[in-house]
Amino acid sequence: MRNLFRAGSEVKPTNDFTGSFTDMWQDMRVSMVIPPLTVALCICMVMSIMMFIERVYMTVVVILVKIMRKKRYTQYKLEALKEDLEQNRRYPMVLVQIPMFNEKEVYKLSIGSVCSLTWPSDRLIVQVLDDSTNDVLRTLVEMECKKWIQRGVNVKYETRNNRNGYKAGALREGLNKEYVSDCEFVVIFDADFQPDEEFLWRTVPYLLENPELALVQARWKFGNAYSFLSYSLFCPYP
Repeated sequence: MRNLFRAGSEVKPTNDFTGSFTDMWQDMRVSMVIPPLTVALCICMVMSIMMFIERVYMTVVVILVKIMRKKRYTQYKLEALKEDLEQNRRYPMVLVQIPMFNEKEVYKLSIGSVCSLTWPSDRLIVQVLDDSTNDVLRTLVEMECKKWIQRGVNVKYETRNNRNGYKAGALREGLNKEYVSDCEFVVIFDADFQPDEEFLWRTVPYLLENPELALVQARWKFGNAYSFLSYSLFCPYP
């Protein structure tokens, strides 16, 4: 009996310590844990409501557009503009810039897509701005440019001894070339872009019809938009 009594008396302080620790944790939870969680919950609720309102708004807009069958770009009469250009042959000079830096996987695709644009060859200049540090890759890019030059495309292969400004610096220096002074419009494609053949016909007329416009930004599409595994290796198409 003495042993049992002593054992019970020894366990009692442990129970008191556990109870005090539980009380202390409850006090900390009330004062330190619950308020931040409450704030985070409120923020999540507000963001969810905002997303819901945005979805409802976009749904209403899409429904109205489909019902009224109106699109903003129809007012520009793209086909009429194209016909006017073809009849009067007033094609503006267009410069297409492609900045590159060690683009081993995509340089052929991008150069080939730009050189395949449907625009009068005498009114189009393709400027390949190569800042690659790999000499072998530079040679390959230059050979690709020469291949399209032999096919009648006016391709200018430009390199630098530095990377000042990175790709933006290459674009700026490319605009300082003498042959660029005759160009009325400048188009920029990154090295992994593959424009559609009709890209210039879908953009340049808007600028001609609206002199106040300074920039036309095209919509991107992704070549592997439905591939989850290769999502990080996407290739955008303007």
